[in-house]
Amino acid sequence: MPMSKALLAVSLLLAAPLYAQSSMQFDEKNPAPPAPKSPPIHGIAHIAIRVHDIAVSRAFYEKLGYQQAFAFHKDKANDASPISQSFIKINNRQFIELYPTSPTPDNQPAYGFMHLCFDGEDLNALHDFDVAQGLTPIAVRKAGAGNLLFTLRGPENQNIEYTQYMPGSLHYEDRGKHISTSRLAEGFFAVGLGMKDENAAHDFYTQKLLFTTVGLNPHLLYIPASEDKVQLEPLTGTASRIYFEVLDLDTTAAKLKTRGIAYKLGKNRLTITDPDGNFMVFTDSVRKLWPIVPFKTGIQSKSDLNRNKSNPHGWNPNGR
Repeated sequence: MPMSKALLAVSLLLAAPLYAQSSMQFDEKNPAPPAPKSPPIHGIAHIAIRVHDIAVSRAFYEKLGYQQAFAFHKDKANDASPISQSFIKINNRQFIELYPTSPTPDNQPAYGFMHLCFDGEDLNALHDFDVAQGLTPIAVRKAGAGNLLFTLRGPENQNIEYTQYMPGSLHYEDRGKHISTSRLAEGFFAVGLGMKDENAAHDFYTQKLLFTTVGLNPHLLYIPASEDKVQLEPLTGTASRIYFEVLDLDTTAAKLKTRGIAYKLGKNRLTITDPDGNFMVFTDSVRKLWPIVPFKTGIQSKSDLNRNKSNPHGWNPNGR
């Protein structure tokens, strides 16, 4: 090798560590931006369902031990006018909202599942996060019940709703009330979302909203900072599907039989349907309900009561 080429090779070898060091120093001075993190969500606030007859549906839920906490009427000045929205209380932070069927449902099914609502700790922070994620939520506003609220469009144009319970709201003032000892379950831990494309929905919820998969199941998702879950399911109709945990399925079956409610007993689950064909699934073992999933933590009803210690308003939004 000629001397000039030999000197060049040596120079390059000596310069390589210096270049690597300078590159490292550049990276340290200009670190990659931190990964986005969703503001905390307490869990599922409510599921909204359109029904053919609110009075009939309300009577059905009363048989299960769930009472109407309050309602809105078509004529706000006349409580004798037809009910336009009924709030069935499951616990202090979870409700089933009943709406009458509509001939013009505005991108919502005429009956059955309407939308899912998440209970946020700081709604303005959640709104700003969704905007930063490239989504287009509507502005945060005060809803009719007195809570903060905003919505956005999810996959397949489904409406996704967020709320923050506020002091003085109807929900806040009803805490500790309308909770019967005859309830079949203390709360629901998951809601099924019917999707035409479950994989695309998975990408939306995990990449945009930063939900996380439960174990190895790509269609079972944890809500950020919560142990409540969303189960992505094949779209087979407009019926909703809500998952409850009970202490014992045989005891639950006996209660339903006594109350005259038909049920179907399956492996690790008991299923009933409301007057409109919406499903309520009860299990005494979340692990067995989805056995292919290695859960990262044991899920028990009692542990769910305290999954969020943050309590800015002096009341327990997770209380059941």
